[in-house]
Amino acid sequence: MDRSLYQLQPRDFIKISLQLHPCCIDMLKHCFSFSLCHRRVTNSTRRDSTCSEFKLGLSDPSGYLSDWNDRDDTPCGWTGITCDSLSRSVNSVDLTNASLAGPFPIFLCRLPSLASISLYNNNFNSSLPLSISNCRNLRSLNLSENLLEGPIPYTLAEIPNLTHLILQANSFSGVIPASFALFRRLQTLNLVSNFLNGTIPAFLSNLTSLKSLALAYNPFNPSRLAPELGNLTNLETLWLTHCNLEGSIPESFGQLSRLIDLDVSNNMMSGTIPTVIFRLKNIVQIEFYNNSFSGEFPAGWSNLTELRRFDASMNELAGPIPNELCELPLESLNLCDNKLVGLLPESIALSPNLNELKVFNNRLHGSLPSQLGKNSPLQIFDVSSNQFSGEIPASLCDKGVLEQLLLIHNSFSGTIPASLGKCKTLNRVRLRNNRFSGEVPAEFWSLPHVDLLDLGENSFSGSISYMISGASNLSVLYISKNQFTGTIPKEIGSIANLVEISASDNELSGQIPSTIGNLDQLGRLVLRNNKLSGNIPMGIGSLKQLNELNLANNGLSGQIPDDIGSLPVLNYLDLSKNQFSGKIPLGLQNLKLNVLNLSYNRLSGDIPPLYAKDQYRDSFLGNPGLCGDIPGLCTGKNSVKNQGYLWLLSFLFILAGIVFVVGVVWFGWKFLNFRKTKKGITMLKWRSFHKLGFSEFEILDCIDEDTVIGSGSSGKIYKAVLSNGEVVAVKKLCERSKTDDESFTNVSSGKDAFEVEVETLGKIRHKNIVRLWCCCNAGDCKFLVYEYMPNGSLGDLLHSSKSDLLDWPTRLRIALDAAEGLSYLHHGCVPPIVHRDVKSNNILLDAEFGARISDFGVAKIVKTVNRGAEPMSAIAGSCGYIAPEYAYTLRVNEKSDIYSFGVVIFELVTGRRPIDPEFGEKGLVMWVCNGLDQTGIDHVIDPNLDSAFKEQISKVLDIGLLCVSSLPLHRPSMRRVVKMLQEARAGSKTRRATKDGEVSPPHCCEDPLMKEV
Repeated sequence: MDRSLYQLQPRDFIKISLQLHPCCIDMLKHCFSFSLCHRRVTNSTRRDSTCSEFKLGLSDPSGYLSDWNDRDDTPCGWTGITCDSLSRSVNSVDLTNASLAGPFPIFLCRLPSLASISLYNNNFNSSLPLSISNCRNLRSLNLSENLLEGPIPYTLAEIPNLTHLILQANSFSGVIPASFALFRRLQTLNLVSNFLNGTIPAFLSNLTSLKSLALAYNPFNPSRLAPELGNLTNLETLWLTHCNLEGSIPESFGQLSRLIDLDVSNNMMSGTIPTVIFRLKNIVQIEFYNNSFSGEFPAGWSNLTELRRFDASMNELAGPIPNELCELPLESLNLCDNKLVGLLPESIALSPNLNELKVFNNRLHGSLPSQLGKNSPLQIFDVSSNQFSGEIPASLCDKGVLEQLLLIHNSFSGTIPASLGKCKTLNRVRLRNNRFSGEVPAEFWSLPHVDLLDLGENSFSGSISYMISGASNLSVLYISKNQFTGTIPKEIGSIANLVEISASDNELSGQIPSTIGNLDQLGRLVLRNNKLSGNIPMGIGSLKQLNELNLANNGLSGQIPDDIGSLPVLNYLDLSKNQFSGKIPLGLQNLKLNVLNLSYNRLSGDIPPLYAKDQYRDSFLGNPGLCGDIPGLCTGKNSVKNQGYLWLLSFLFILAGIVFVVGVVWFGWKFLNFRKTKKGITMLKWRSFHKLGFSEFEILDCIDEDTVIGSGSSGKIYKAVLSNGEVVAVKKLCERSKTDDESFTNVSSGKDAFEVEVETLGKIRHKNIVRLWCCCNAGDCKFLVYEYMPNGSLGDLLHSSKSDLLDWPTRLRIALDAAEGLSYLHHGCVPPIVHRDVKSNNILLDAEFGARISDFGVAKIVKTVNRGAEPMSAIAGSCGYIAPEYAYTLRVNEKSDIYSFGVVIFELVTGRRPIDPEFGEKGLVMWVCNGLDQTGIDHVIDPNLDSAFKEQISKVLDIGLLCVSSLPLHRPSMRRVVKMLQEARAGSKTRRATKDGEVSPPHCCEDPLMKEV
């Protein structure tokens, strides 16, 4: 045959085929299949139309297709192209992670032998054309992790041999096409993480060849599972997380005899745990968590001999855990946050594969199985908040892999087994609020990987061992309310990561070791109610992160060190009930204290002018040498005598006053209505949260349009300079029209932004949360008075001409400060608080660029934190910062804040806004991901940053990538984020954490929602 036949164009093939005998057409097809995607070069000007059009129709910023040269004899050596070994025709195109952009390359459907297309993790956009059905020989189509949108083409069902259809993590919308009922060979259908609505259709039951059905993370309408799906007898994986499912699991699901993985977590399913699951002989994993299943556990678990993981946490289950469930070879058993009662059966200790046992927040009682851990490689053991008693089994760490031991809020007794002192893998120990006693084994103090050691509220005795220096990773030491004696060992000063030492209410004695001054990360030092003596060590002034210093009720003496006044973030200082003498350092006036207590010491001299006011009287009681500065401060005998006369006179005045008040009630009422500011605002209610040196009327006198320093959706913010020289910020919220009521009201609570912010900030005391001094309600307008932050918001400064003030060390400090503030809201508040509007404009900067979280108008107190995310009736947050799952499920928890904080990290690293015209519809998150994949980190980092910090910036960027993970469960907690940022700043290897431990971050645009099928 003439060689030119291999160079035919499509139009030539059509013309010739019309003139030939049918017996010759098959031969022509062979030639044409070869010529469609390549040609043998005889003339350099000739081009193959399919390959040229494919490459020209795409954006290829990384040069992934650079070796696609249509002058080659064959494309079979091109990147991503696979050919049949005999016919040399193209049968597979795999362009995974190629950073390609543009519309779907429909030209590929011209390749007649093409059986597989994988365009996973690219930026293909627009809609998927109906002509996709022209790929007639296609068996596998993987378009996951792209930007495709619009409805799913109904014509996909016209591809007769399609077996794998994977469209995960796009933006497809609408319903699942009815034509999908026509698939006859489909084995995998993956539509996870799109925007599909309607319901999960019953017609999918026609796909009898289906082995994997994955529809998780779609905002389907609330509906029940269709019983017809029980006809999918070849099904092995059923993944329906976050699908708005209601009701119970149909009885027909007992026919799914080949099912290995059943996941209906994070829905609204109810009823008892269905006994139908006991017919699933091959089931390996069952995920029922975060639903509303109730009742006791049914019998029949012994039938599930292959079961390895069972998670029914966050439901409403009750009753004991069945013995037969515990006798299974489970690798993970998670029954937390239910209403389980009864004993933990001894048989659970027989499980040879059990590595995770969580039954916290139930009503279980009795002793733990004595052999627990002897046969099981336990890694996580959490039985907190139950009614357990007895001792800790000595065999818990026999396999040497135990990482977390969480026993808080029970009635355990006895001592800590010596064997746990050899458990070097432990990284988290919480034994608080039990009845433990005796000495803590010396080796237990020195566990090298423990970052939280919580022994508080027990009856432990003995001393803190000098071996504590071996606990090099320790960040929180909480041993308050025990009976510890002896001195605080000087070796404690070598634990560089310590953030908190809480040892109050013990019997510790001796001096505070001077090595405490080495702990430059220490934020909280609480030693009240002990028997400590000597002076405060002079190195205390080097603790620049110290937020709380509480040494009350000890026997400390000497003078209060001057350098306490140099602690930049100290806001809680209590040195009361000691024997301090001498003068009060004037430097204390430099502090912005929420709490100051120097009472009942031997102080003398003048009180610093800032504190020589009546509102600070209680801060200085019991110091005879301080009597002269605040009238009535002393309480000597003469004062008592004079006080008696004062009481008598007061009584007479009160009696006369009753008569007088009746006469002036009318006048008083008129006066309250008349007493207005220059702007005509009536003061109805005033509430302060700190001791103040100004009145509400002085605040109102400072409100003027010339003093506006900012504005937002809830009102304007003014700078108020008071008569005493103090500067405050005042937020004015005025009554909205009825059309605005909805935006002005916190839809989750029915309270307006004023009430929410007052309730939230009024009870928060943290160095990285903006301080609310006071509030006042003036009827039509309401006012919130805050500490003034001279450098404004991070967003305004970062995205302005003054951004050069923010070098990288400053930006990293801001990130860490903001993270600590959010960590306090999530982990330090009971119940936790979700901010819901974390953004750079809500992070304020003080004069030293220290960061404070502000604007709590839409904050949510998560009263049912153990039930997971709470549904809201409307979206709260700011464009560019809203977590993807929140945007369409309206469910809020701490993970939503963590995603928003990840966006803030990206802002700090890139210097770019979260929404920018350059990004199109993608936003900063996708821009960063694409940039890292296409051009590398150098093109993502803000060019104004010093390249000497590139390694540190890279680590922080990794942390941001974890925070913006598409799957909320893969985002680290804020406590872990703080830890990682601290390690990044210290230059140590960044530890990357997820829900289930520490792992490397996902590939930049790789959606961790991807589940193996």
